[in-house]
Parts: sequence; structure tokens; C-alpha cells
Amino acid sequence: MYNFVDSPATRKEKRLIWACTRSVQEAMGYVHKKSGKKSKSRWDLFLKLLTVFVYLLKVVGYHRKGYGNAKTIRVNNLTLEYPNLPEAFNGFRILHLSDLHIDSIPGFANILVSKIKPLQFDLCLLTGDYRKDISGSFNNILKPMKVLSKYIKAPFGTFAVLGNHDTYLMARYEEESGVQLLINESVEIVKDGQKILVTGTDDPFNYYSESAPISMETKGYTFKIAIVHTPELGKVASANNYDLYLCGHTHGGQICLRDGFPLISHQFEGKQYNHGTWKIGKMIGYTSKGAGVSGIPLRFNCDAEVTVINLLTSQKSN
Repeated sequence: MYNFVDSPATRKEKRLIWACTRSVQEAMGYVHKKSGKKSKSRWDLFLKLLTVFVYLLKVVGYHRKGYGNAKTIRVNNLTLEYPNLPEAFNGFRILHLSDLHIDSIPGFANILVSKIKPLQFDLCLLTGDYRKDISGSFNNILKPMKVLSKYIKAPFGTFAVLGNHDTYLMARYEEESGVQLLINESVEIVKDGQKILVTGTDDPFNYYSESAPISMETKGYTFKIAIVHTPELGKVASANNYDLYLCGHTHGGQICLRDGFPLISHQFEGKQYNHGTWKIGKMIGYTSKGAGVSGIPLRFNCDAEVTVINLLTSQKSN
């Protein structure tokens, strides 16, 4: 079972304030960063450059291979041990999904379902970017997301945060989708009388606000998980004693050289955060390569992934 930390009235009030703030940010069309800087989005220019890149790939005969790679999803199994994990959660399994961009490839929801359907998990966490575009209508993702939602329902809940490709209007469809959004708020996961905390923030890449880091100022839990679209709040989470930080956004580069080096990662925290596990202090972070694709439906030297994380209680060292 799970319980929201804030009361229904407090959550409703916070959501209203957040929706007002984010709606203004989206309408302005600026990228709002944690440094305080604002700049115009260059996504349209980026897409034009990608169009040229796609044309060149077709000329040299690599486009079909890249498209096939984009439809091939790997199931990644990750085991993490913690001395402070409550015993009731020993063996607890988390399905981590990120960057679905579910409308980028026709029939992609069915491809995802085929990978997820055989998996066993106790909790499902999604770290943003559900549509292809960064603005405009999102009606075209409602049907495939509803198809997917049937297969990601977990015994201890299914929770998601928004990414920079998402809009605040998606919050209207929580009840219909069966996926609970965590927007600068926390939820207790309760098992056999013991608790862990999951905190989710709004996207800090395009829509940063001070509410995001403030939401991580949580106390009273021995084990805490943060879900954020990008690695950008890793240091904040570590400073507030979070144990696990799950994110995506980078796609692992999506288009990489043979050694896995990404040509573009759209993140500036450091190459160690591009994909896979990393650490800040005692906190373990994991950046997913994403299940979907962004910009163009191609992947090279960078597998798409869904990740099952198995939490184990390790022996405390003397």
C-alpha cells in the first residue's frame, strides 16, 4: 500500500500553485534553469539539423538499421544493496521506465508491452517524457499510454514525474491512466508495517522552480528514493540523504560512437551521468537510456532499455 505524505487539501493547493507556475512557463516558451537563467528553446532548430542527418543516413544506407535498433528494447536487471534498507523491502523490485516518447514509432506501445508483460515487479516508477513533441496537442498519446498502463500497474503503486517534453495538462489524466503523478511531493510505500519514501519532482531541465529542491527536504525515513527527469538534482537529493536517484532524459546519447560515446546527451552535469549507475556521496543514481527515442526514430550503439531494480538489504559493516 501507499500513502501520500501531504493531506488531500494540501496536495490540491500545491497542485494549483504548480499548475499556474508551469502554465506560465510553458506559454512563455523559455527554458528555465536552476541557475536562474532563461533562454529561448532551440528545439525547432535542432529538429531541422536532425532532418539533414536523417537524409545523409538514408543516402549511405544506415537508416533502416538505426530504425530497427530503435524498436529493439533490452530488459536490464540491476541489483543494489543497502545496509539501511528496511528488512520488509529485502528483494523489493522496481520497474523503472523513462523517455517513452510513445508516439515516435507506430505501434511502439505494443513493443513496450511485449517486454514488460513477462516481468515481475512491486513498484513502477516513470521518469518523464511521454510524447514526441515539446508543445502542442498530446491527444495522440492517450490511447497508447492507456494500453501500456494496464501492464505497469504494480502492487505498491505506479508513480511518474513529468519531463521537458510533457505539459502540465497531462495531470488531468491521472485517474484515467491509473498512474499517479508526483509533482514536488512524496509518497510512503508501506510493506509489513515498514516504510520507504518516494519523492518526485517537476522537470528541472526546462521548467525549474524552487519547489523541486524544497520537496526533497524530507525527514523521518531510513530509506528514500528520488525520481526526477534529469540528473540535475542529484546533489540536492544526496544532501537530503536520499539513497536512490532514478532519472533519464539523456537517452544514453541515442546516437553513439562504437565505444558508446554519445554525440549529444542534452545534459551538462558530467559524462558520468550519461547512463548507468553513478554515485554522489552515499547515494546511488541510475540514468536510464530510455525506452523510446527523441527527435528521430533511430539508435546507434545505444540500446533502448527498461530496467528492473532489485533492492537487497546488505549486512551492516562494523
